[in-house]
Amino acid sequence: MRRVWAALALALGVAAIALAIAAAIAHFPDGLTVLACIVVAVCFAWYGIRRRGVARTIGLSAFALLVVAALVLVIVENRVLEDVLVVVCFAAGLAAAREAFKVHATLPAAQRPATPVLFYNPLSGGGKAERFKLADEARRRGIEPIELRRGDDLEQLVRAAVARGADALAMAGGDGSQAVVAMIAAELDLPYACIPAGTRNHFALDLGVDRDDVVGALDAFVNGGERRVDLAEINGRVFVNNVSLGLYADAVQRPGYREAKLHTLLDTVPETLGPEAEAPDLLWRSPTGQESAVAILVSNNAYRLGRALGSGTRPRLDRAVLGVTVLAPTIPKNDGGVARKMTMQQWITPTFEIDSDGSVPAGIDGEATQLEPPLRFRALPGVLRVRIAPNHPGASPSALEPDKAWQTIGALAKFVVGGGPTDPG
Repeated sequence: MRRVWAALALALGVAAIALAIAAAIAHFPDGLTVLACIVVAVCFAWYGIRRRGVARTIGLSAFALLVVAALVLVIVENRVLEDVLVVVCFAAGLAAAREAFKVHATLPAAQRPATPVLFYNPLSGGGKAERFKLADEARRRGIEPIELRRGDDLEQLVRAAVARGADALAMAGGDGSQAVVAMIAAELDLPYACIPAGTRNHFALDLGVDRDDVVGALDAFVNGGERRVDLAEINGRVFVNNVSLGLYADAVQRPGYREAKLHTLLDTVPETLGPEAEAPDLLWRSPTGQESAVAILVSNNAYRLGRALGSGTRPRLDRAVLGVTVLAPTIPKNDGGVARKMTMQQWITPTFEIDSDGSVPAGIDGEATQLEPPLRFRALPGVLRVRIAPNHPGASPSALEPDKAWQTIGALAKFVVGGGPTDPG
């Protein structure tokens, strides 16, 4: 099937390009007017979200009007069907490419634990644990379920279970809770299973756990395979996904964030990226010297960002590195504010340090906190023994995907002729 999906992806990609070129030629130069409307609309949107009050209203209103104008031009030119076909072919091609790059890793068999324990948060993911009767399913598999109630200290619960003889630990909850259980499992060299009962389950996704099979994830302690992955820490606190500093971290600290996330985030942007924003006080050291940043994301292994395939996932969790992404002004303004031109830099490193003039708002695996500088990050290579159910992928969905677009096309072509990368083992 991999060969079929790869061939379909290439065919649909060629069709999308051919249709786009044909439409551009047939409607020249009207297509340039539509493109100009879209480009100017994006500029007005950027102008608006970086400001408040009347300026924001003007910018976002202009954005909306230009988008409507672009749609009207498309309809007037009678090219709706052509544009829809281009979009459909492109989207279907991406979907087929994702199927072609799907993985199923063959993990080494592992001995079934004698006294595994499942900790579960009944409120996580809108009540997934209750909806899937996770406690009952755990008991059927010989796994002791322990419910996390309001006010409980998860770390104390886990350590008490280990003291009673637990020899394997699983967590059904958000990624912040996963980090606590994973930390103790790594510290004691116990097998760990991630049960995707949270809201987004980012860690589960990159581990290769099927996020749609909450109950099936429990089979990790029945007949699952095992592999070792990395964790990371900041000032001694373990995290499984990432630590965000700056723009997003400032937003999650605000009282209304949980109830109105988008509104709160937009309200934070002018303070960080607006023309009157103060110079950022997150300081980090590059090969050329000390630099400041508006936003920093430090992750347990590197994320793939800004790509059509696999964006927002980590291809590997066992490379013993941190992924660092920095949004920083290229040239400071003379008055000390933030430069309007920003640049994004990404690299990997085993350790990273950030300084600041005061306490730093942070989001650690999505949970808001305040940290005292300096912030010292380090990778913890191969410390976690992860168990994965045998029918789950066992690797990140982007594990086989190349980094560059032209490499992706080459890999799909190799699949078609019977070559290309193989599933990780």
